[in-house]
Amino acid sequence: MFPTFWSYIVEALGGLALFILGMRTMSEGLQKVTGERLRRLLERATANRLAAPLLGSCLASLLQSGPAASVLVVGFVNAGLLSLYQALGVLLGTGIGTTLAIQFIAFRVSALGLPAIALGVFLSFFSRSRRLSNLGSMLLGIGLVFFGLSILEGACLPLSESAIIAGMHQTLPSLRLVAVLLGALLTFVVQSGSATLGIVIALASAGVLSYDSAIAMVIGEVAGAALIPLIASIGGSQTAKRAVVIYLGISWGAIALALVFFPLFLRLVAQVSPGDLTVLHQGASPEAVVQALRPHIARHLANAHTIFTFASLLVFLPTIGFFARSAETLLPTRRSESEPRPRFIDVRVIKTPTIALLQAWNELARMGNIAASMYADLVSQFDGFNPKVAAAVRDKEVVLDVLHRDMSQFLVALSRETLSLERAVEIPAMLELVNEIEQVGDHVESVLNYLMRKKEERLRFSATAMDELKRFAARVGAVVQLCAAVLNGEEPPDVTPLKLEIASLESELQASHLRRLKSGKCSIVSGLLYGDMIASFSKISQLGFSMINQKKGITP
Repeated sequence: MFPTFWSYIVEALGGLALFILGMRTMSEGLQKVTGERLRRLLERATANRLAAPLLGSCLASLLQSGPAASVLVVGFVNAGLLSLYQALGVLLGTGIGTTLAIQFIAFRVSALGLPAIALGVFLSFFSRSRRLSNLGSMLLGIGLVFFGLSILEGACLPLSESAIIAGMHQTLPSLRLVAVLLGALLTFVVQSGSATLGIVIALASAGVLSYDSAIAMVIGEVAGAALIPLIASIGGSQTAKRAVVIYLGISWGAIALALVFFPLFLRLVAQVSPGDLTVLHQGASPEAVVQALRPHIARHLANAHTIFTFASLLVFLPTIGFFARSAETLLPTRRSESEPRPRFIDVRVIKTPTIALLQAWNELARMGNIAASMYADLVSQFDGFNPKVAAAVRDKEVVLDVLHRDMSQFLVALSRETLSLERAVEIPAMLELVNEIEQVGDHVESVLNYLMRKKEERLRFSATAMDELKRFAARVGAVVQLCAAVLNGEEPPDVTPLKLEIASLESELQASHLRRLKSGKCSIVSGLLYGDMIASFSKISQLGFSMINQKKGITP
């Protein structure tokens, strides 16, 4: 039975699937091998113009995808880990990581595909060492990349004889912008610049794509890679939105320059690539061109991407300072700082657990700061009830409720990812901390409601009772502030003296309250309200001490 046109299509799709699976497996293996190094690299990122692109290239190389690295950068900006200036430098550098991956693929060591798969499977399933097992996953991914690419190219060879493909050869060179858009669309669909370039290499090597069209699609990969973080920034911080919009503008500016000087660009690629390109200028048929360049087409396309990437970096890197300074003028916006939504966590970064965990700690610290601010506003109500302050407290309680829900969902999703044992134990403790912070907000709102009831029903506390309550609230406030400081990264202190002091104050308060009730100095209704307030303040202090103890055994 002879192969049919559709059987080649199915074979090409199978090869493409293996190639994409290999890219994903190789990326996951690389992340496991590097472990905590990615986090340390991020923490050492500075505002240096050369350091930021280096970080971007490392991220893209690690993830085997410039767009994936760009989405990760959006998460970093949302988490406050990168400034706008740093983010622009990192985004420009992601192309370097992609081009390194393309150069690796372009060496076409397909003969090593099956041996790499065999060795990778052996190490992954039979090695007792975690490090060797992770290395096996990386080798398995590498093998699948080359094996899938060879299958894809082999299936595309017969397709190059199609009349439709011949028509494309005649049309696309005159419509380079169409080829650029096709490259951008392919990148957007595949969600990986490396995968896109691998597919273009296979199609061009088989003769399905003409030389000019393949080069234009290589350039188009940059446009698609810039669109992906733009979509990812929806719902993110304003800084992240500004970063990706500016990055998109820079990318399209670079593409426009490349199209204007396209013949010069082709000559430059030919100068640094192997093979004789004179056949391109002799009016040869597409088949003759393919036959002449087939051994070298991968090198030409990889070099085209490398030249374009480094030229863009060289031209636009000096301008990121100007764009960062002008961003607010170019893209003005207004946004409430107390908006009920997460500011740091980003589910798009969940596949990089070490960074996602760092984001969660930042969001948790924000929750602690909001709770401390709520408590300070509450205590200020003792000196005179202010409806605006009361409304602000209730708004912050809404924020805590939203963050409680979103943080719980985020941490549960994060617990399903692969984390080291030392980091995995942090997640249950963080879930408990999230619950306790939300409970602090509930008790603060309860005390606020008690104060409102006192005002509306014209209930009165004696001057002594109010002084004792204020003193007790002040000491509980010290616990809340201490808890917020610990959640922000300060070393947890010994809280035993403070705990004993608060317990002693509570006992004195209860005894004084009981004496006033017995002597008739306090009405029953006022006494019940006073007792409820003491209980709420006591619960807030207990939650604060619990959170400090939880944090003591955790090192984020």
